[in-house]
Order: sequence, then structure tokens, then C-alpha cells
Amino acid sequence: MPVEKTLVILKPDAVSRGLVGEIITRFEKAGLKIVAMKMVRATPEQMERFYPSSEDWYRSAGSKLLKAYQEIGVDPRLRIGTDDPAEAGRLIKGRLVKYMTSGPIVVLVLKGNRAVEVVRKLVGPTSPHAAPPGTIRGDYSIDSPDLAAEEDRVVYNLVHASDSPAEAEREIKFWFREEEILD
Repeated sequence: MPVEKTLVILKPDAVSRGLVGEIITRFEKAGLKIVAMKMVRATPEQMERFYPSSEDWYRSAGSKLLKAYQEIGVDPRLRIGTDDPAEAGRLIKGRLVKYMTSGPIVVLVLKGNRAVEVVRKLVGPTSPHAAPPGTIRGDYSIDSPDLAAEEDRVVYNLVHASDSPAEAEREIKFWFREEEILD
């Protein structure tokens, strides 16, 4: 079905920089409708449950970090003590939890034609340095993987966007009760 819902989280850096309205405007101008929204101060326990704990997720997340380190010439064994993707993924999850609980976040459900795909296109690539102008990360993100590596933290990239309709469904149910989602 082409009309679908997706979850977006405006991360603590988007909130602290006062970009909430600007980012939401970009989604609305693209034709997406807000059907649920709230600002929350997530707890570490919530974020631990929100991000998956499967070996596949750890390997995938860790592989991305190791690739980013390789691209910028950082030896992961010296920086994080491992070059194992699953171990690196566990480290990332811990850093994500710390980051996502460092300040308020805005969680919203957007609805529209191919909403997952459209949101991901508007947001741009995960690494801000690779995000082209015209995308949210390309226009507003000021972080880079090399700076994040230097400071031993995740990349501050403003927005979380569901990566598939199935993941969107899981994530929406995590943050919203059915009666909180309007039509």
C-alpha cells in the first residue's frame, strides 16, 4: 500500500539548536501529514528497549562505524579497543542511549504516500558529511564521523527515521498508543 506511516525522532541536537519547527516544516512541505507528535525526555531504559539488541543489529551498526573509521583513517582497535563489528555495535548502542537521553526529543508519526522512503530522502544519509545540500542533514547538521570519533561519541545527525515499513510499525507502537494516532 503506497500510503503509509513512519516514525521520526528529532534528536536532542535538533531540539537544543531550535530546529524542530524548521524540520517539521520540511516534512509538511513535502506533503506528509503529522498524525501524532509529542516531546519526551526518554529514559535510558526506554532507549535500551527502543534500539534492537540482536546480533544482526549489532553487526550492522558496528560495520557502519568500522567503515566510517576506515574512511577517515582511524584504527578502531586503538580508538574503541576492537575491530569486531558486533562489539563495536554494542558500544554504539551504549553511546546512542547516552545521546538520546541527554535532552528532550520530539517523536512524531508522519503519514503519506511512501512516507518511509520520502522521509529518508528528505533527511539524507546518516553521516552528515555525505548528506547533499537540500536534505535536512546536509543543510543543518554540523557534525562529522571524524569529530565524533575524536570525542568518542555518536554522530549528532538531528533526526532518526524508520528504515522500512515494518520497522516503522514497530517503532510507532513503541512510542504511541493506537488512540494517540489521529487520522
